[in-house]
Amino acid sequence: MSVFEISGHIAFALIAISYLVKDILWLRILSIIASAAGIVFNYVVPATPLWLVIYWNIGFILVHTFHITLILRERASVDFSEEEKELYQTVFQTFSPVEFMKLLRVSDWKIAQPTEPITVEGEEVPNVMLIYNGLVSVISGGKEVAQLKDGQFIGEMSFIRGGNASATCKALRETRYLSIPKTNLHKLLNRNPAMRTAVHAVLSTDLAKKLSPVQASQLTSE
Repeated sequence: MSVFEISGHIAFALIAISYLVKDILWLRILSIIASAAGIVFNYVVPATPLWLVIYWNIGFILVHTFHITLILRERASVDFSEEEKELYQTVFQTFSPVEFMKLLRVSDWKIAQPTEPITVEGEEVPNVMLIYNGLVSVISGGKEVAQLKDGQFIGEMSFIRGGNASATCKALRETRYLSIPKTNLHKLLNRNPAMRTAVHAVLSTDLAKKLSPVQASQLTSE
């Protein structure tokens, strides 16, 4: 097998690998390298260069280069506060910085005072909430069934499956949390379908941690 035949295999292998990469930046970088290898192969190996294929590969390289420039400019503009950095590193580490920034843009920081209800059993849950600092009591049927702490969500089951709150969530002490309106979140995911898997993975992981064998039917996050 000649060096030029190897370049052909490299081109197709890189295209296949790029489909497995979650980060769009690396996908585009791999695609550029694959196109470059394809240009070498289609110029050298055939009896005469396949110019149609070569020109299309050059076009792909230009398109990917343009989008890489946009991605790098967008990522360079990302600047998180200390609170946001902590949430990103502890809860949203599967997100890209830009994806997390987009989530923050549709969210609000709020503070619940002691005894203040955050959700009420049987009522609509308009937001998905993430506790940043504080302590929340989960009350179902008049009895406390759980307590939620930093890094845990409130209302994620309502977002995933729909329906009203199955429990009342009440702050036990001053609690600072990130509030994400569900309507905003749905719009964000419709505009950015690639984020949908990451969002559902984060919410599902949090929900799974809350469930115990005894409480398998009690979804304390609502």
